Amino acid sequence: MKRLLALALLMLFAVQSVAADSEQEQLKRSIIKIYTTAAAPDYFNPWALLNPQQLSGSGAVISGKRILTNAHVVANGSYIQVQRHGDAKKFRARVRFISHEADLALLTVEDDSFFDGTRPLAVGKLPELQEEVTVYGYPMGGKSLSITRGVLSRVEHQFYAHAGSYLMAGQIDAAINPGNSGGPVISHGRIVGVAMQTNHSQGAENLGYFVPPSVIKHVLQDAGDGIQQGFPELGVVTQSMESPAMKAAAGLSEDQEGALVVKVFGDAPAAKVLKPGDVLLSLDGLDIAADRTVEWRENQRTNYHYAIDRHHVGDQLPVRFSRNGEIHSARIALAAPPPSRSLVVSEQYDQRPRYYIYGGVVFVPLNMNLIKRWGNNWHSKAPIDYLYARNQWSDAQHRELVVALKVLPAAVNLGYHDWKNWIIDSVNGHPIEDFDEFAQLMENNQQPFVEFRDESGYRMVIDAAAAREQQPLILQTYHIPQRHSPGLFSTLAQKQREADALSAQ
Repeated sequence: MKRLLALALLMLFAVQSVAADSEQEQLKRSIIKIYTTAAAPDYFNPWALLNPQQLSGSGAVISGKRILTNAHVVANGSYIQVQRHGDAKKFRARVRFISHEADLALLTVEDDSFFDGTRPLAVGKLPELQEEVTVYGYPMGGKSLSITRGVLSRVEHQFYAHAGSYLMAGQIDAAINPGNSGGPVISHGRIVGVAMQTNHSQGAENLGYFVPPSVIKHVLQDAGDGIQQGFPELGVVTQSMESPAMKAAAGLSEDQEGALVVKVFGDAPAAKVLKPGDVLLSLDGLDIAADRTVEWRENQRTNYHYAIDRHHVGDQLPVRFSRNGEIHSARIALAAPPPSRSLVVSEQYDQRPRYYIYGGVVFVPLNMNLIKRWGNNWHSKAPIDYLYARNQWSDAQHRELVVALKVLPAAVNLGYHDWKNWIIDSVNGHPIEDFDEFAQLMENNQQPFVEFRDESGYRMVIDAAAAREQQPLILQTYHIPQRHSPGLFSTLAQKQREADALSAQ
């Protein structure tokens, strides 16, 4: 009898082992290797592209015959291919939806047969701290699928390296190596994260970060209609209130905590409700502590932006705040944020740079793409004026900075051949709001001379007639296809039509 029982247990164990192996093999078939040829624009020469780069990453098959991966794996991709585990054939793929903010992208494959034999993986719940998770992917150095295990050690807001956004991220004690990016983090057969980046800080070893389920689900819902709205904004700048004197001055009692509102953007949703000096006490029912954190899970805290990030554009956000010691409650309709609240627009992908050439002077808007063109050490190598501008807020009168990037030497610009990286403030005495307005001012100029000035009063003067006459030769000499970026003025015309429509309503 004991022998029979032992044999039965052995057979049961063998059946379970075979089932587990089969399940593991099926899961592996849903892990995809991605090959991207990326041709990024050259922001030093905005009419040209940098040399194409061959990149690789990982992804996972999800519902709707889609592949979930990182945005940075396919950013600026001109040609994308995908390959299944254990299959030598590569299939052509394209981007169906992309959120650079969340560093996530959804791919589709032109040939539906690619998905034969694969099983869509579902998005599960975030594990508890210290639970083991498994990272699947194709790190550089080989073609085979790599499987590594790690422990979930932390979950809180982090800066996403790809687009500089600030969202929830999970941390595991396993390195995310190049090529691993976009691969799924698996727990109990479900996706609980997308491998995103590693920690390169001095002293940090084997620390990787992944996009958690809350962010993944937000992007998947946003992708439902194919129109990207992203994560909404409240539109305020806040300060922690750990100082007892600050709390008392704001009219808070000893047992009250919150975040001090120091700035409210005039075009933001919060402008209808909040004022500088108010204290945010709670958002969406989550109490805000003096260090500006909320308890999002028992005994786990993160930045109060969590309460906003879990909503979508158009949602009503319950807000509780104190003004001069009086408690108020309101609901704020959340809206999509502008491209940037800074005078320096954040890094953009999958689009060509804007530029305008006049009299051999190359003008461009100041953005992070240009600043990062100085390489990994841009923090110390980029012009100091560029770096300083990153800390300045934009407003209705000054939305974007315009830079005279360089001068293409010609007779018309004699005396300015060594001018470069010069931020201009006005054209013929007209203050510049943004690059689009600058381009329109240049096109409409009727003055015999065009005078550019910076904030300090230094000026550059170009003869308008000579500029028009020498423009074709300048473009030919420096092998530049057009005097301005394609679509620049069609975009301006569209903006004008939208403005006219709004004023007519």
